[in-house]
Amino acid sequence: MLFIIIVTTLIISIRGFKNLSFFNKYKFNVGSIIKGDNYRMFSSGFLHVDYNHLFFNLFTLFVFSTSILNQLGEIYYLAIYIASLYFGNYYTLKHYKNQNLYSAVGASGAVSGIVYSSILLFPEMKLVFIFFPIPLPSYIFGVGYILYSIYGMKKDNDNIGHTAHLGGAIAGTLITILIEPSIIVNQTWLVVLLIFPFLFLYRRK
Repeated sequence: MLFIIIVTTLIISIRGFKNLSFFNKYKFNVGSIIKGDNYRMFSSGFLHVDYNHLFFNLFTLFVFSTSILNQLGEIYYLAIYIASLYFGNYYTLKHYKNQNLYSAVGASGAVSGIVYSSILLFPEMKLVFIFFPIPLPSYIFGVGYILYSIYGMKKDNDNIGHTAHLGGAIAGTLITILIEPSIIVNQTWLVVLLIFPFLFLYRRK
């Protein structure tokens, strides 16, 4: 399943790099979706801005996917991926509903959902970054990432799809809990820790 997603994303993204009409037809665009092009809610997740954007998303997806596939299986994995992709774009649509020209591409929402599912299932996992070569518990990364995304969404002064990250993370968190409800009992502290930034977000609205 992971192989199919990666290959499909590669093929569609590369075609988008070479064909601007194809890219514009399938990218996320608020005005077009409001007019009825609902397929863009999914198709935009298979397009990317450039090769760096494409590599980062697919590399992150690869790193966090194997453990989820082994734990939950392909069907649940696909459910988390697709739902996170859709909800990431849905949250973006709601946030930018009055900006018809707003456009975006990328699998960031889906990847965020997979990342947060992995954090819930394997909180003991350690992450190491090139710019910070000290192993960090995955849940520390998760909370920091969400707080950064909330900050970026509020500032809205860059080209990063912070709303898609947030929407995908919310979907990945909730669906994983629905699939494995024992997480609430066995790791209550982790659920509270990950959900708290989202509550802060809505309180600040």
